[in-house]
Amino acid sequence: MVEEVKEALVQDKTIQDKTALAVSLATSLWILGVGLPLAGFGLLGFGVWKLGNFLWDEPILQAVHAASTPALDRIAQGMTRLGSPWILPPLAGLMAIALVPLQRWRSLLYVVLSLAGSTLINISLKDLWKRARPFLWESGAPRPHDFSFPSGHAMTSVAIGVVLLILLGASRWRPWAALFGVLFVLAIGWTRLYLGVHYPSDILGGWLMAIAWTVGLSLLIQPQREK
Repeated sequence: MVEEVKEALVQDKTIQDKTALAVSLATSLWILGVGLPLAGFGLLGFGVWKLGNFLWDEPILQAVHAASTPALDRIAQGMTRLGSPWILPPLAGLMAIALVPLQRWRSLLYVVLSLAGSTLINISLKDLWKRARPFLWESGAPRPHDFSFPSGHAMTSVAIGVVLLILLGASRWRPWAALFGVLFVLAIGWTRLYLGVHYPSDILGGWLMAIAWTVGLSLLIQPQREK
């Protein structure tokens, strides 16, 4: 009888420890993945609202432009299309379709809400801040007619990258996807600066908001609970 009581107490203590660990992990993820990015975006947004442009926005743009060549012009104009609404949303659609036969309904909901929500949030934030795009030189690429802050290309590229990493879970492909995702996000951000259609703070703001949205949504929907 005494041994049974001891065993029950040990099991209860183990359950309490696991619960405490799960709560601590979830809290850390909310702080690091949602709270800090939102705080960073808030600081950027306040700066844009009060200052218009940061002191480092134009110097960085000019430094990127100083390295321009005809070959890089063609690369930037071609690569920036990979982050356009004609490429990434259809890619997200293919991801969603692939999840249907697997019956991963949480993951399907996560993909749809992440990408659709990211687009709607970006449109709303641009309309709220109404920041004019930079026009320091003529790049030869079509100039967008919407507002500048935050960058839609930056938001969408990070959103789809985070979604893919979360869906892959502990897969052996995850490190490769992470490496490719980081390179892709940086490349898309560089093209927007190189073409002179966004300030650096637009890119950074898009990254931060996308991280906060997709990580926060993953903690609510928890697609990682599916096999």
